[in-house]
Amino acid sequence: MTRLVVLYSLFAVLATLANLAVQRAVLALAGDAAVGFALAVICGTGAGLVLKYILDKRWIFDDRSAGLAAHGRKFGLYTLMGVATTAIFWGAETAFWLIWGTDLMRELGAVLGLAVGYVVKYRLDRRFVFAQGGQAA
Repeated sequence: MTRLVVLYSLFAVLATLANLAVQRAVLALAGDAAVGFALAVICGTGAGLVLKYILDKRWIFDDRSAGLAAHGRKFGLYTLMGVATTAIFWGAETAFWLIWGTDLMRELGAVLGLAVGYVVKYRLDRRFVFAQGGQAA
């Protein structure tokens, strides 16, 4: 169980860093206006989602299924489970950005929102996405 918590936390940190790096890149290109912010949040979320799925599937849930159909179904469910948790993340990030208006506080809101979201997401993924997997329990 300790190994699982450490790996899941590490993967959450890696996905968070990927998310924030993509956001910074998009903001640098698109600017800090509302449209640029929305685009940055969407692109960052996508980058973090794909990375986290790949890591979770293999190392957290020990899911070795292969093929386009299996990946498509599971990634679809994984994404669906992330909708509510993404709302937590986006809400926290947006609130911090609107209240303080700085990149540092926006990123702090993102980190806090992602931390809460990942705890909820693990429980949803374990129950609905990778229920037949081996390691996660």
